[in-house]
Amino acid sequence: MPHVLTVDDSKAIRTMVSKQMEALGCDISEAENGEEGLLKLQEMKFDLVLLDVTMPVLDGPGMLKRMREMGDKTPVIMLTSESKSSIIGEAMRLGINDYILKPFKPEEIREKALKVVRGADASAKPVAKDAALAAPAAPSAVAEFGTKPFVDVLAIDDMENVHKRLRALLPADVTFNSAANASASLQICREKVFRCVLIDTTLPDIDSVALMHQLRVLQPHASFVSMPLRATEGAEQQSVAQGFAAALSKPFDPDTFSDFFAQFFDNQELVTVEGDHLLVAGFTGKEERIAAYFTKIKELVLKAIDELAAACFEDVVLDLSAAPFRRDRSVRLLIDLDAKVKSLGLRLKLVGTAEAKKHLEGVLETATIPFFLTVAEARQ
Repeated sequence: MPHVLTVDDSKAIRTMVSKQMEALGCDISEAENGEEGLLKLQEMKFDLVLLDVTMPVLDGPGMLKRMREMGDKTPVIMLTSESKSSIIGEAMRLGINDYILKPFKPEEIREKALKVVRGADASAKPVAKDAALAAPAAPSAVAEFGTKPFVDVLAIDDMENVHKRLRALLPADVTFNSAANASASLQICREKVFRCVLIDTTLPDIDSVALMHQLRVLQPHASFVSMPLRATEGAEQQSVAQGFAAALSKPFDPDTFSDFFAQFFDNQELVTVEGDHLLVAGFTGKEERIAAYFTKIKELVLKAIDELAAACFEDVVLDLSAAPFRRDRSVRLLIDLDAKVKSLGLRLKLVGTAEAKKHLEGVLETATIPFFLTVAEARQ
């Protein structure tokens, strides 16, 4: 039976991880911080460590570094709400097998853990509840993460000015590579691991959709985004239908580019999960982007609610103190979230400003949702 260690200061995450690993037939041990995790590793041999980044006493990168310095080569999957390339890149250098961005779906952690455990113990035959996970794992670049450089963005376009414009728009701490044709892009994808791959829709030497499918074999964890001309009608819908995650139209518009960057790089900071407490970050930017903000908040909170349900929490304490209140959008958001919470047998408790409380109590659909001015009051 494979032995798995989960190291996370959040009881909710540890419980959820334990439940998923037990479903795969694994024996699970828990630790609340890096120091406890190192002690567990001295007590017994593990086949996999699921390691959080941000923890008190000793954080994930610190524990990982000390593991490798001691010669401990136990496979590691890092769980992180930080999407910064410096954190993930350093973890890659120290030799993690994979990483998962929070919030994540239970099936994602099962699938990635199963790939690593199968590789570490070919004789192990965990019993998966999901039949698809019981099938032999497909070839993946995961095993090579520890030896390949990690890069945030790869742009594939035969126009050099496109590469220069993208580099200028991206923040300085975001790493960037470029390729002018299919051959060069295939070669660089064999050598490095990318977070996001941008592909021009009018490459002269190959169909962009065909190239995307070829590169996806080499980059199974990357997000693929098409780059059509802005004048192309229905370009985004067509791109999604073809298998791309999104479309970034050329010539690049600063506002549109900001939306793209937020979608693929900044999302994890919008909702922070700590136990049953979901903290929603404030809104920054132009008012015309407020709709995209609410859409992304809803998506991330719905995922987090699934996590809390899997971890057997009874309450969802949604902290909106820093979030903007827009009467129509806020009400619609909370109606949908309340319905989701009730469908899972949980209770939704809201935390926010006195102004938001007054408005919500005046709306029939939200008047009965418990509302508090502090998290402490919500937890009493």
